[in-house]
Amino acid sequence: MSVLTTKEIMEIIPHRQPFLLIDTIEELEPGKRAVGRKCVSYNEPFFAGHFPQEPVMPGVLILEALAQVGAVAILSCEDFKGKTAYFGAVNSAKFKRKVVPGDVLTLELEIVKQKGPIGVGSAKAYVDGKAAVIAELTFAIG
Repeated sequence: MSVLTTKEIMEIIPHRQPFLLIDTIEELEPGKRAVGRKCVSYNEPFFAGHFPQEPVMPGVLILEALAQVGAVAILSCEDFKGKTAYFGAVNSAKFKRKVVPGDVLTLELEIVKQKGPIGVGSAKAYVDGKAAVIAELTFAIG
């Protein structure tokens, strides 16, 4: 059972279709961590051009989905409600496997450092329990 539905996610972060890249939040510790889920459908608009003969979810969009999960975690804190989380940096990113239509992405982000409105998150995306992306992301609250 989900902790937050798509509608509840949209009450926390400003992203909307087609750029809202998470479907549900499965676990949430405000200000600390969140686990989200994205069901990757063949109907995603980016598959028309990436790649028509072999659809693959762009790695930058997996990073964005991870950042959105992190934004839900940090913006669920009372101090940051109603604000926006922006990318500050992609400190590192490793792409371990392709994500294709039919995959269910499990997206985890743990906030490992924070000083005021700036923080760093340790991010992991999985498909069937296997790592697809491992990254460290910096965010800024504005």
